[in-house]
Amino acid sequence: MFLTRARERGEQPFLWKKESGAWTPISYAEAARQVASLSEALKRIGLKPGDRVMLVSENRPEWLIADLGIMAAGCVTVPTYTTNTTRDHQHILANSGASAVIVSTQKLAKSLLPAVLFSSDCRHVISIDDIITGQSPDIAEFHHWAEMVSGPTDIGALEKRMADVGRGDLACLIYTSGTGGAPRGVMQHHGMILHNVEGCIDVIANDFGWDEEVFLSFLPASHAYEHSGGQHFPVALGAQIYYAESLEKLAANIEEVRPTIMVVVPRLFEMLRAKIMKQVEKDGGLPAYLMGRAISIEGKRYSGKSVPWDLPMDGILSVTLRRKVKRKFGGRMKAMVSGGAPLNPDVGLFFQAMGLPMLQGYGQTEAGPVISCNRPKAGIRMETVGPPLKNTEVRIANDGEILVRGENVMHGYWHNEDESRRVLQDGWLATGDVGHLDEKGRIVITDRKKDLIVNDKGDNVSPQRVEGMLTLQPEILQAMVYGDRRPHLVALLVPDPEEMKRFKGDPDGMQKALSKAVDLVNAELSVIEKVRRFILADEQFSVENEQLTPSMKIRRHVIGKAYGDRLDALYRK
Repeated sequence: MFLTRARERGEQPFLWKKESGAWTPISYAEAARQVASLSEALKRIGLKPGDRVMLVSENRPEWLIADLGIMAAGCVTVPTYTTNTTRDHQHILANSGASAVIVSTQKLAKSLLPAVLFSSDCRHVISIDDIITGQSPDIAEFHHWAEMVSGPTDIGALEKRMADVGRGDLACLIYTSGTGGAPRGVMQHHGMILHNVEGCIDVIANDFGWDEEVFLSFLPASHAYEHSGGQHFPVALGAQIYYAESLEKLAANIEEVRPTIMVVVPRLFEMLRAKIMKQVEKDGGLPAYLMGRAISIEGKRYSGKSVPWDLPMDGILSVTLRRKVKRKFGGRMKAMVSGGAPLNPDVGLFFQAMGLPMLQGYGQTEAGPVISCNRPKAGIRMETVGPPLKNTEVRIANDGEILVRGENVMHGYWHNEDESRRVLQDGWLATGDVGHLDEKGRIVITDRKKDLIVNDKGDNVSPQRVEGMLTLQPEILQAMVYGDRRPHLVALLVPDPEEMKRFKGDPDGMQKALSKAVDLVNAELSVIEKVRRFILADEQFSVENEQLTPSMKIRRHVIGKAYGDRLDALYRK
């Protein structure tokens, strides 16, 4: 797929990064040359087809070139998170049996090299930037990226070799972060990624039209969502990929790059919504009135209760508020795709009201990862994750579990037959998610099977729904609800530090503000969902303290272990 696009696009820009304050591109032709050179260099240092190569790098053009170069050598990419500890790297190196590792920076090498030292299989370290090791440790043979991608190339010969690679052949091992236990290596074959790409193209081509697309990449490329959706999907479209400088500079990068498609997680949308609403509330007067009307009109449209006399105001909003908000997103956004975690419907409706198409998708690493996506032509319903992708089958088991079948389903977990047998039955992937199909065949997810809270009366409660509503309150940054086999729910809250600045030196005021926020949420919840009491966390949930997965999901068992006694004490008050 990549070599075809490189032949078609030639010297047109492909991968962009910012250097000395200016965006600089690598063309499709140059990227293909580097991919071919890297593949030859990997073979030259002794790597054989089927060997695993670990990739430890932040998002940058070299990430995708490395991924493609590894595959072009007949090897298997093992992408890992930049937030991994030495222990994490040790586990993945040992489990995958990686023969080599590509690492980008000195900072990332610091936690990686000690793991390489204890690895019995890793023989080569390839550094993208210069890495200073003090003395040359006798742990592996060191190589520099510049040398690996500057050798002789024969793209024609590479194309002939690739003709022998089958869609069922292993392309990469992506280790799932999970919410408990050691990460497992999902065996993603070439057809799995191509199936996802073809399904996503079907959505764009039929619902939006396929033109000169521009992506802004900032989610971790090592995550299956960004790997398929933010890297290989743009390749399939012949698109350009800009690599964001940082999360802090993301808003500025969006305005500069003017992307047409963005692959995003819900937390970012929540932050952007809060930022926009705060600014408008600060401006007050007309802007606040226009936003209120925009949300009201979209709400009526969404519920099928539109009224003709809203049409003039709708037109005014399109040339005032919506135009201004769209400009903040570059002015040519075709679709923003949300995945990786549930999107609160209120957040989705807000962006729809601002004139920015919001598509909620659904998937997991074991399915390529995309299983379904909302599509305008099928009617977007924010409480659903849309119909299954093209050539993807979905059915609901007797206990409500969502089952998936198609080429996008993995062949299994690497060296883990027991878990593979547990989740793969007769070609169907047991997702572990609970839900149903609506009247139009769209998937509605109610919760993770294992995350359901069952209270002492046997009622099932979806913690993610309650947590999603709590974190929409400006005073609450993060939340975890608790209450399995208990009479009611309690919560652990992380206050929003910006909001809490106004209560500096006034803990009672802060407590009252948080109590009011919880009361507002409780007013919208059923009796069994209401949060009766809460405590405050000692620190934010983060990847560093292992209370968040790298894909920003809370690790319930880790948080429960840290705060379980205090949460249990809430039932004794």
